[in-house]
Order: sequence, then structure tokens, then C-alpha cells
Amino acid sequence: MDFSEINSLSDKLIAAAHPIKAQQMQRYMNDLFPFYGIPAPQRKDLVRPFVSAAAKKYPQIPAQMIREMWSLPQREWQYAALDLLQKYHKKAGTESLKLYEYLITTHAWWDTVDLIASWQVGALFERHPEIVADTTRRWMDSGHLWLRRTVLLYPLKYKDKLDWPQLQAHILELADEKEFFIRKAIGWILREYSKTEPERVRAFVAAQPRLSGLSRREALKWLERSGN
Repeated sequence: MDFSEINSLSDKLIAAAHPIKAQQMQRYMNDLFPFYGIPAPQRKDLVRPFVSAAAKKYPQIPAQMIREMWSLPQREWQYAALDLLQKYHKKAGTESLKLYEYLITTHAWWDTVDLIASWQVGALFERHPEIVADTTRRWMDSGHLWLRRTVLLYPLKYKDKLDWPQLQAHILELADEKEFFIRKAIGWILREYSKTEPERVRAFVAAQPRLSGLSRREALKWLERSGN
């Protein structure tokens, strides 16, 4: 399907490309993706009119448009797709889960996965708690790094609404993982929850010798800095 909006945005991104900055951005991202080399503030300014127009035109998530943007090589296209997707994060239905899984597992790295986890998936699960158990179980069983990281990070913004027994179970299931991005995510979600329930997190970390050093340091970082 041909979306004229994408063609118009493409012209703007190409015109703003900066080859030297593109090389720097690509190196920062471990040479996983090519870039146009557009700094984030400038990119957001260029993308904002596109997002506003598309959100008015499509009352539901334009999944095919987002998939087409996601398939383009420059990393700025994935960022633009997430900017558009963000417009729908408060009203997306359970049918959006298939799209979220595709985005989490395609062209995947922390810079896109973490946004999808904490915004799109987090909001969807909060509105539809009936799908949480089956979905997180399936993602955990998949063995897929980024789906498992999403299971850990989707409640980042939940605060006192976070399901503490469920989070503990997920952490303990992954506590022996050697993967950096899993260990880091365990620490990150615990650190974020420590701002709401400091004693719970402190007691949990103290009682779990299986947690990696990285997870423990990340989990206690805010507590130690704040003096709690």
C-alpha cells in the first residue's frame, strides 16, 4: 500500500540528513542501523506535522502504515513510527497486541523496545488485565530476549498499581539469565518501584542472592542516592 504521507515525510528527512552525524549515531547504536543523522529535536519538529495529520486521518492505529515505516532502513523511521503510535496508546485495543509484538521483535534494540514496553504495552495491559497472564506467559516461554525484557518493563509507570507478586515471579524466573539486557531490566524495574515501595524492594533484593550484581546495583541505586 502506498501512503503519500510517508513519501512527503521522506523528502523532509532526506533534506535534513547529516552524513557525519549519521555515522556517529550509527556507531553509538553498535552499527546495527543506518541513520539519516538528524538530531532528536530537529527530527521531532519534522515528524510532528506528519503525526498530527495522520492521527486526524486515521481514528484507529494505522497498522499497515506503521509497518511500512518500520521496514525502512534508517532508524529515524522507527522513531517516527513510535511517535505516531504514541498518539493511540491510551485507546488501542487488544487487536494492537499483534502489531506490538511485531515491533518488539523486528529491528529490535533497547531504544525502541523500551518505549513500546513502557508506553504501548503498559497502557494496553492496564486497560485489559484479562490478557496479561496469557500474554506474559507466552512471551516468557518464547525465549525471545526483547519479549522477555518487555515482560519486565511494561509496568515501569504503574507505581502503586504494579502487581508485586507477579513482578517477583517474573524476576525470579529470569534471575539466572546471563544476558545484559535482562539483568539491566530487572534492576531498572526494581529501582523504579523502589520510589513507591522502598522497603519492599530493599527486602526483596536482600533475600535474593541469585540476583546478579548488575541487577542489585541498579535496583538499589535510587534508594542509596536518596538516603531511603
